[in-house]
Amino acid sequence: MSDYIPNARNLNWIIGFGCMFLMGAALYMEHMMHLEPCPLCIFQRVAVIAAGLIAIAAALHNPAQVGIKVYGLLVVLASAVGSALATRQLYLQSLPEDQVPSCGPGLDYLLDVFPMQEVIQMVLVGDGSCAEVVWTLLGVSIPGWTLVGFIGLVTLGLFQAFRNNAHQ
Repeated sequence: MSDYIPNARNLNWIIGFGCMFLMGAALYMEHMMHLEPCPLCIFQRVAVIAAGLIAIAAALHNPAQVGIKVYGLLVVLASAVGSALATRQLYLQSLPEDQVPSCGPGLDYLLDVFPMQEVIQMVLVGDGSCAEVVWTLLGVSIPGWTLVGFIGLVTLGLFQAFRNNAHQ
């Protein structure tokens, strides 16, 4: 059975390439399908990039057992934040139309005018653009698929953090 489980370094490469795939899909949707990302989408992208960079750093570093666990938990942390953001967006999308928050200014404007802590608070509250379902696949919206990706990343990160004999 262990012949089919990649070693820690190879699994980190898989995680990193998985994150590149997720970002490629996001950029394709933005630039080829002309779907503008809302502020919550952009923050989810940051979480994907963070998880990918952590995994690639781990693959390049190729640490011993303790380092594998630390990198795995960092992937879990970044992915858990992304999961929470995707879940928040799914909640906003599930609201009845009369309960959806009104649309606010774009993220660029918020970053120019407000301190980062206030920007984060405003983005987490969400606005009408975050509640809009602009595309689905098999009845699941973009943040739903993103949540599936984050659950996969959390699972792989936990596997890395708690695996034994990682270098075999």
